[in-house]
Amino acid sequence: MRFGYFGPEGTFTAEALHAAMPAGEHELVPLPTIHDTVTAVHDGAVEKALVPIENSLEGSVNATLDALASSGESVRMVGETVHPIRHCLIARGALALDDVRRVVSHPQPLGQCAQFIRECLPGADVLAAASTAEAVRLVAAEDGPWVAVGTRLAAELHGCTVLREGVEDVAGNETRFVWLTVAGGEVPSPREGAPGKTSVVFWGAGSDASGWLVRCLSEFARRGVNLTRIESRPRREGFGHYMFFVDIDGWEHDDAVRAGIEGVAAHVGHLRVLGSYEAAGPGGLPR
Repeated sequence: MRFGYFGPEGTFTAEALHAAMPAGEHELVPLPTIHDTVTAVHDGAVEKALVPIENSLEGSVNATLDALASSGESVRMVGETVHPIRHCLIARGALALDDVRRVVSHPQPLGQCAQFIRECLPGADVLAAASTAEAVRLVAAEDGPWVAVGTRLAAELHGCTVLREGVEDVAGNETRFVWLTVAGGEVPSPREGAPGKTSVVFWGAGSDASGWLVRCLSEFARRGVNLTRIESRPRREGFGHYMFFVDIDGWEHDDAVRAGIEGVAAHVGHLRVLGSYEAAGPGGLPR
């Protein structure tokens, strides 16, 4: 099976993939962006893919939400895993923190380490990179006082030096990743009695009316269905036009969850179930 992931090798997604990948012979396919990873599933270039969707410090990964919303009905979430994130400060060689003049990383890790950067690297400017692995590659190629925030694996791959480990602002930093496959493709069978999670996105008709969102969400509340995450993203149609991502405790086929989704569908112009899958428990593995 071909597994796609937000690469290149040395990213935290690659770490999570190696930790959570099922046993067997698999071909790993790194993709340059999250959008490319979702598109590879949509186009059938890979059978399954792993992308980050939410971080415990910085919240949702907007690129993933936007890519899923624009992927149409063909891509479906079929699982999740939670992976601990421990950021390293990486340089080409030995370098004093006072001498650092530029910090490079993906925007998510830069946010997760913002306090450290402000307090320990006050003389450095910040440069966003496509991924943490790309940031380390840039630092390895730059003969100057640059550092990257990334993985120890990326430092090893590029022959760099780890100046400091654990530079995230809060201990216990974690990222939730989701498995994607093409709709109608192979879906893991949940264990008997396993807790489920269902993810949906909706928008459209009636959203300008007072109390519209409350009426939508009350379809779950009055049926006793718990929502674990609610996130809005702009639809890129001007101010006031949003799509809403909701994670629901329970399986799509559970009577209360199914009725709640049908109730919301009556209030909106568009609703799509992004996936229904076994919820991750302690340590990020299926419970």
